[in-house]
Amino acid sequence: MTNKNTEYNFPAQLLKTLRFARQVAVLTGAGISAESGLATFRDPMTGLWAKFRPEELATPEAFQRNPKLVWEWYQWRREQVEKAAPNPAHFALVEIESKVPNFTLITQNVDSFHQQAGSKNVIELHGNIRRTKCFEENIVVESWPETDEVPPHCPQCGSFLRPDVVWFGEKLPLDSLYAALNAAKSADVFFSIGTSGQVEPAASLPRLALENGATVVTINLEVTTASSHKIYNFNGRAGEILPALVQKTWGNSGS
Repeated sequence: MTNKNTEYNFPAQLLKTLRFARQVAVLTGAGISAESGLATFRDPMTGLWAKFRPEELATPEAFQRNPKLVWEWYQWRREQVEKAAPNPAHFALVEIESKVPNFTLITQNVDSFHQQAGSKNVIELHGNIRRTKCFEENIVVESWPETDEVPPHCPQCGSFLRPDVVWFGEKLPLDSLYAALNAAKSADVFFSIGTSGQVEPAASLPRLALENGATVVTINLEVTTASSHKIYNFNGRAGEILPALVQKTWGNSGS
């Protein structure tokens, strides 16, 4: 929940820049979903999965070695996603999208909380855990005959089905990557929210935006609060900072 009593001193120049921005791009990472109670990818796993490291399961090689194990782990992760829901940060981004002429939301998350909240122009760099695709043909499969087999098979070619997410060792979808790069290059304001900034190529997007003249706003629990011309850093919860920023900029809560 947003703390209504929290006061943020947003620089007047930032508010003015955002209010008159024509193109806004946003990059989100695991931190924004963590505020919905969803464990980040690298948090220690619990229960039956405590003895595994995510990096040992999220690879094509792991799936080929033990497809049942990997499928069941992703089924467990899907269940965690289904139990969670978008938070005030997600809804504040929807509000920003409604206020600016051109808005692009680039996410490293696979939970589709942004779409659930109402965001329309979303680029999913790492796929979507709610979707399934064919392991061999790399095409999304909407439905398949009910079966006790784990994992199920593709109804078209008979190959195993797998989650439609980007695993370690796999390339990002080129159309999504190019769209993200173009959004960063053309942004007047670029937000980096809840991401460590260590995973390439997404980590280069704020820098690319800055090099092309954008104002860059970082919201993270681990960022230094030092700011300078065209760079604004806010250390805290996006679910508190973003609604407050929307209210200060446009005069409503965004939630």
